[in-house]
Amino acid sequence: MFEKPIVMLDFETTGLSPACGDRITEVAALRIVNGRVTERFVSLVNCGAYIPAFISELTGISQAMVDSAPPVGRVLPQLLEFIGSDALSAHNASFDEKFLHAEAERLGMVPGHQGLVCSLKLSRRVFPGLSSYKLGLLSGQLGIRFRSAAHRAEADAEVAADLLIHIARHLGQTYGFGSVAPQLLVSMNKLSAAKVPAWLRQMADAAQLAENPPQSA
Repeated sequence: MFEKPIVMLDFETTGLSPACGDRITEVAALRIVNGRVTERFVSLVNCGAYIPAFISELTGISQAMVDSAPPVGRVLPQLLEFIGSDALSAHNASFDEKFLHAEAERLGMVPGHQGLVCSLKLSRRVFPGLSSYKLGLLSGQLGIRFRSAAHRAEADAEVAADLLIHIARHLGQTYGFGSVAPQLLVSMNKLSAAKVPAWLRQMADAAQLAENPPQSA
């Protein structure tokens, strides 16, 4: 289904912006190989940060849970090693990537992922006209169910991974892709929704021609 592995990432955080001092509280990274999750990295994270009451109410992550969690100086290097050079994906991917870069920079490290795939942007392009593209509402519209409570990193990453697999399956069924390259998804993220169907047909035709080149006379 996928030509190369993709790692689906989800952070829970103390707020919206690392530039404003917000930090990560929990991480889940799920490696998708072909059409299934084969490995996962999940951990609460202690950044020495205060957890606002509204964040605890939203996520169920308490101050005590974070205070007793492994320190970020241990978790982040393990996370970066887990991701390696695979393509990275997330729902609203710019949010998670900016926290990944900010936490890595604090430790003098640089993420090594090759390409960023946003499942939110992909959904808008592949399934236009839906009422909402927020992960919880979008997944319900597509028949994808949460296995546990939303707004925890692993649960959200699982649903986002199922969504990405659903998108890849749709591309195969609708356009005839035998497999989907992460770079195809990266490129699709950059197109306007109106241009995507014709572009996908062009890419699918090119892929089929490469797999079955015309015989010379």
